Amino acid sequence: MARSFLSLSALLDHGFDTVIDVRSPAEFAEDHVPGAINLPVLDNEERARVGTIYKQESPFLARKLGAALVFRNAAAHIEGPLAHHEGGWRPLVYCWRGGQRSGSFAWMLQQIGWRAEAVEGGYRTYRRLVTGALYDSPLPYRLIQLGGYTGTAKTALLPRLAARGVQVVDLEGLARHRGSLLGEMPGGQPSQKGFETGLAQALSALDPARPVLVEAESSKIGQILLPPSLWEAMKQAPWIEVTAPLDARAAYLDAAYDDILSDGARLKQMLDPLRFHRGHALVDRWGALIDAGERRALCRSLAEDHYDPAYEKSRTVFAPRVLDRFGTPALDEAALDTLADRIAERLQTIEM
Repeated sequence: MARSFLSLSALLDHGFDTVIDVRSPAEFAEDHVPGAINLPVLDNEERARVGTIYKQESPFLARKLGAALVFRNAAAHIEGPLAHHEGGWRPLVYCWRGGQRSGSFAWMLQQIGWRAEAVEGGYRTYRRLVTGALYDSPLPYRLIQLGGYTGTAKTALLPRLAARGVQVVDLEGLARHRGSLLGEMPGGQPSQKGFETGLAQALSALDPARPVLVEAESSKIGQILLPPSLWEAMKQAPWIEVTAPLDARAAYLDAAYDDILSDGARLKQMLDPLRFHRGHALVDRWGALIDAGERRALCRSLAEDHYDPAYEKSRTVFAPRVLDRFGTPALDEAALDTLADRIAERLQTIEM
C-alpha cells in the first residue's frame, strides 16, 4: 500500500531512512523532494522511447518494454548504490504520479525484505502540497524586510543575523541570483519549481511565533517569480533599513561583484540595454570606465545613477513602514559584525 501525505510538513518530516526519486534525470533536475536521491528506473532516452511507442504503436508494447527496462535498471541499483543497506532499511519511493515506476521499484525492494513504501500520487502529490502552501494560503509568518540601497551589504548581513538567532530566509541565495541587473551567479538559477521547493523547505523550519527577516526584493529575482503568498506577505511587511556612505557602497560592490566586473566585454553587453532608461551618454561613460579599469568609479556611478533612482522609485510606490534605520560608516567585516549585533538586538524588541 502507498503512503499518503496530507500536508507538506508531514511529507518533509517523513521519517524514512532514504527518499528515492525513480523518475528520469531530467525530471529530477527540474525539481524533487528535498534530500531525495535519483535512481531512475527509466533514463531520459528510455522514457521518451516508451512514451513514443505508447502513443504511436501500442500501450501493451510500451508497458512490456517499460517493464523490462524498469526491472533491468532496478537490478543495477540494487547491486550498486543500494547494496550496502541492511535488512532494517526503510526507503520511501516516488515517481511522477505514484504509478508503475515507483510501484514496481518499491515492490522489488519489499521482496528483498526492505521496508519500502511508495508515495501515493508521487511527485504530483508533493508539488500540490508546495503549491498549496505558496500559492493558495496566506503565509503564517510575520515578515520584516531588510531594505537599503544596493551595496549596503544586506545579503552579507543575513547569515550574520542568522548566527545571532534571527529567523532569516535568504531569497537571493535560494534563487541563486543577486537580485539586480548584474545579479547573475555562476551555475545559473534553479527552475521555478526548484526555487519553490527550497523556499518551502526553508519556511517549514521557521517558528511562526517569531519574526522572519527577508531582504527587500521586487516580485522577480532574475527569472524567478516570488510565489503569491510570499509576495503578499512582503508587501505588507514593515522594514528595517540599512544606510552607508556611497564610497563604502562602491567599495563593497567592487568586491561583491568581482566575477561580473572582471569580464569587461560581458559587462558592457549587460549594461547596454540601459541606454533606453539612462541615456547613451551615461552608458558610454560606463563603457569608458570599464575600458580604463576604473572599477570603483564604475560601481559608484552605477549605484548613484542607476540603482539608487530605481530604489527610490520602488520605495515610493510601496511606501513601506520603516521600523528603524541603521547607519554604518563602513562595510568591512568588523563593521558588518557590529551592524548585525545592533539589528539583532533591535529585532528582539519589535512587537508586530
